[in-house]
Amino acid sequence: MSFTVAIVGRPNVGKSTLFNRLVGRRAALVAPTPGVTRDRREGEGRIGPLRFRAIDTAGLEEAAPETLAGRMTAQTERALAEADVALLLIDGRAGVTPADTFFANRLRRRALPVVLAINKCEGGGGESGVAESHALGLGTPIPISAEHGDGLSDLYDALAPFESGARAGADAAADEVLRLAIVGRPNVGKSTLLNRLVGEARTITGAEPGLTRDSIAVRWSWRGRPVELVDTAGLRRQARTTAPLDRLSARDATRAMGRAAVVLAVVDAATPVGRQDLAIAAQAIEEGRAVAVLLNKWDLVRNRASARAAVRERLDEAFAQAKGVPVVAGSALTGAGLGGLMPAVARAFDAWNRRVPTAALNRWLAQAGAHHPPPLAAGRRLKLRYVTQVKARPPTFALFVSRPAALPEGYRRYLVNSLRAEFDFPGTPLRLLPRAGRNPYAPR
Repeated sequence: MSFTVAIVGRPNVGKSTLFNRLVGRRAALVAPTPGVTRDRREGEGRIGPLRFRAIDTAGLEEAAPETLAGRMTAQTERALAEADVALLLIDGRAGVTPADTFFANRLRRRALPVVLAINKCEGGGGESGVAESHALGLGTPIPISAEHGDGLSDLYDALAPFESGARAGADAAADEVLRLAIVGRPNVGKSTLLNRLVGEARTITGAEPGLTRDSIAVRWSWRGRPVELVDTAGLRRQARTTAPLDRLSARDATRAMGRAAVVLAVVDAATPVGRQDLAIAAQAIEEGRAVAVLLNKWDLVRNRASARAAVRERLDEAFAQAKGVPVVAGSALTGAGLGGLMPAVARAFDAWNRRVPTAALNRWLAQAGAHHPPPLAAGRRLKLRYVTQVKARPPTFALFVSRPAALPEGYRRYLVNSLRAEFDFPGTPLRLLPRAGRNPYAPR
């Protein structure tokens, strides 16, 4: 991606719809409610052969810096500071409003090229808005429809001159990126943690619960290792997720977990681990992701030894299929205790990717079977014939046994726990799939 485009404009003109159109998927939440987007969101935009970094921003508003609207505008200003070109979007059906004029003047004062696009022009509905926008003095307006994809060829012509000849091959090692989804209940400090890790106010934070709505992905480097941090919306119990926008945010957070390699469950250490905390971690394990837990707000805990022991006991009891989930205690607000967080995440990621040689697996299987022989089935003892790893991410093993359907679930759990201890798979869900070997006497 050779240049950066920041999509800006007043609220509800279709910026997120255009962002989704450019990146080719529903990456940003779209709803008729104004102000859905609060943080800036990035993705790889493309129009034909043209590739660029696209940034979706919150609506520009006049507001005091300490207010939520002021913090949203500050995020937009940071996006403009990173951009090579600003794409100002106007609602063609509403025409040019005083807010559009104000922010057009604000952009004109910047030493930044501006491309003017008039949205919602499908079916000729935005012709009056196109005519009015000439008065803004930002060049020839481009009529488009973000929802239907109209006018993208003209947008390509306007953006193509900004393409640099030197392409940054940043995506060459995309598969090696450690994707870390930060999840948890509302107001446990997820956005504060992301800002602490990257060293800047990348996402909006505050005392108001539910500030984050989109899943915000941020590229970062830890000890030279590429990391993609994903801040997600707070997950409430399903019975309490009734508003349409809350349901959209919850689905977006779930999708972020499904795309991640490691899920970091952030827990408020000042309160006991609740059922919703366990449900969030269980969902990540069910998705086959490696899991780590951060006990945030650790500076507010008095009896730390007993608190940590209680959390460990609760996790091991709840997640028998992923024992040894790494637990780190710290404070996202002050940074205290966070030194061990990324090493724990990296170990979980490496275990999630690990492959075990077949010879070592079968030596382990012989020892496990000798220590605890498989049970009888219909008067005959089951035979553990062979085991091999069929895939990683998460580690998945095929166990060839004489009668797969007769293998008890309790014995399968014994094998999984023994496998986890033998080859060091902390906090990683392991899948052991019983299979029937070929009968050499059966007709071919």
